[in-house]
Amino acid sequence: AMKLQSPQFQALFTPGLRSVAELFEKKNYELRIAGGAVRDLLSGVTPQDIDFATTATPAEMKEMFTSAGVRLINNKGEKHGTITARLHEQNFEITTLRIDVVTDGRHAEVEFTTDWEKDAERRDLTVNSMFLGLDGMLYDFFNGYEDLKNKKIRFVGKASERIQEDYLRILRYFRFYGRIVENPGDHEPSTLQAIKENAKGLAGISGERIWVELKKILLGNHVNHLVRLMYELDIAQYVGLPLDGNLEEFDRVTKNIENLCPKPMTVLTSLFKLKDDVTNLDLRLKISKEEKNLGLFLVKHRQELTKALGPEPLRPYQDFIMDSREANTNSKICELLKYQGEEHLLREMQQWTVPSFPVSGHDLRKMGVSSGKEIGTALQQLREEWKKSGYHMDKEELLSCLKKL
Repeated sequence: AMKLQSPQFQALFTPGLRSVAELFEKKNYELRIAGGAVRDLLSGVTPQDIDFATTATPAEMKEMFTSAGVRLINNKGEKHGTITARLHEQNFEITTLRIDVVTDGRHAEVEFTTDWEKDAERRDLTVNSMFLGLDGMLYDFFNGYEDLKNKKIRFVGKASERIQEDYLRILRYFRFYGRIVENPGDHEPSTLQAIKENAKGLAGISGERIWVELKKILLGNHVNHLVRLMYELDIAQYVGLPLDGNLEEFDRVTKNIENLCPKPMTVLTSLFKLKDDVTNLDLRLKISKEEKNLGLFLVKHRQELTKALGPEPLRPYQDFIMDSREANTNSKICELLKYQGEEHLLREMQQWTVPSFPVSGHDLRKMGVSSGKEIGTALQQLREEWKKSGYHMDKEELLSCLKKL
């Protein structure tokens, strides 16, 4: 049996967790860390959030916490068996062990159990199905630790059964593949077969849930391999991707952006040929306004807005920002530079501050230009001169320029 005693594990034992552990121990309820946090701890990573599992029912937990004077927050999770307790400024999400009785591919009806293996059996992937006792003892019914060490992603039990319980698990398989596996193409053929046979089930999953998973896939490793796989396994059409995605452009762009931390939309847009592709994605996935605008911007400008030859390669991008009337043009241009693989220009762009135009209407009035129309025309002409100078001319130079004009 394996016992974990890493510094990351020791660090979990805050005053809050010690108090929680004490309460459960006093009542003889078992309490263990569950799921993703166990996977992270075994990988030497500090988990972001920790889920606990217990043999105590929600009613028993409520009774125990209330009589100890512990505050319980939001009861939304209760029908799934989750109680959230707040101790020492920290929230603890604790879920009763359960079995899925009925599943429709989206939601499950559950009944409670005290059998840890039964609960592990209804989890999606072996690496997510382990428990860790507060003494560091690992409970691993499906060789999750072996798989984690060998960097393998496998469904718990039969792939098709797990997928039919919740079709979103197809995308979770891809996401964890991108997070854990070292090489692309390291799948069990039977798993891919099960995914292909059940791909249609994704049509019934809400766009919001799909988009959450898809974004994580787009930012993980092996994104090129995984998206191509979505096309090969007939998944693409059910998750809002264009049927005839531009895989050549996608190859190019996924190489371009390798170390540039692009936004998910920047990666995805390379599959799109037309702006309708962005609109269709939005219809299916309900992406944010900002994401939609970025997609439309890249489709529109990726071809013709490119670096200048000569000593000022950034100028076309700077001119675009200066001429733009929109607020976040700067960040869109940075995404465009990532898309184009222009790493050096991107760094320069990130250090560039947008200069402000030094002349105002007030300055022109002082020089005797009085009519509003003339002021507008003059400002426009001066802006052009200023732009030609690479935004270097100052107020004096521009005003003396006005005399010549």
